Amino acid sequence: MTLFEPYTIGDVTFRNRIGVSPMCQYSSTDGFATDWHLVHLGSRAVGGAGLVFTEAAAVSPEGRISPSDLGIYLDAHVDALRRITRFIRENGAEPGIQLAHAGRKASTAAPWAGGKPLSATEGGWEPVGPSPVPFDATYSVPKELTTSEITDIVSQFAHSAQRSLDAGFRVVEVHAAHGYLLHEFLSPISNHRTDEYGGSFENRTRLAFQVTQAVRKVWPHDLPVFVRISASDWVDGGWSVSDSVRLAHLLKETGVDVIDCSSGGNVQTTIPLGPGYQVGFAAAIREQAQIATAAVGLITNAAQADQIIRTGQADMVLLARELLRDPYWPARAARELGKAVTKAPIQYQRAW
Repeated sequence: MTLFEPYTIGDVTFRNRIGVSPMCQYSSTDGFATDWHLVHLGSRAVGGAGLVFTEAAAVSPEGRISPSDLGIYLDAHVDALRRITRFIRENGAEPGIQLAHAGRKASTAAPWAGGKPLSATEGGWEPVGPSPVPFDATYSVPKELTTSEITDIVSQFAHSAQRSLDAGFRVVEVHAAHGYLLHEFLSPISNHRTDEYGGSFENRTRLAFQVTQAVRKVWPHDLPVFVRISASDWVDGGWSVSDSVRLAHLLKETGVDVIDCSSGGNVQTTIPLGPGYQVGFAAAIREQAQIATAAVGLITNAAQADQIIRTGQADMVLLARELLRDPYWPARAARELGKAVTKAPIQYQRAW
């Protein structure tokens, strides 16, 4: 395998193994995609990525991180998204959407507005979670979800997946990372329940399993399903890499194609950042669970990304901030590695 070798999953062939990682833009009103999303996501397709993910798209209004998050909880959201998926595909990339519920980390301001939790008078709402345990002392205590409300959330993910299909997305990712709702259920740090959704590993993974199963049921078998996980909480007594391997085995049984391996976000702690600091998670899960993985986290140069693929540590690399800095990073990486840019826009071919 090499970075610019096409990658096929079911009926979808990515022109290379470079993906745009989901990155919140905080640029929506009532969940609707805007011209910003068209240009932001479309330019990454023009720039040569094989897979272009939206930011986290909330499956309910209460599941948004902020009031300005993207949503997929209304049928009316579909038309604006369909325009974006069409443009992405016309420019050689595959469009993906990440389905999410922010859980106890919901109802906050955008980062450039301070990122603090919002009160009802500021446009916020009551966050929910597996247990009445706040993310930290500055966050609101979340309302503990009832089993009936949990069932409703599973349905919200399924309905949002169906809308995503109607909007033209070809890849769907379930967001179970970064301290948001599904991760909150997975980790004993945030899940203190004593019912069928808490306590044992089997119980704490139940919601992630049910959501993924519900999404896979409505998502065509020949289109890929990814699941993003935080492979480690980076603290003793939290979610661990061995837990992630066990979860990956379960998710593989539901028809999940790729585990997107991130980490952290569920507790305030120091994470030892460095180039490719999360790649080892992708490698361990790929080897031990025998499932395809995507590597993320401070992947910034072409040789580094190519080496990750060549050595079998992951099947794809997903870049975030590097692609904010340079939407045309895939085209530049291709030149550095002596590869042709696949399906370069005719308007730009004289430069490439």
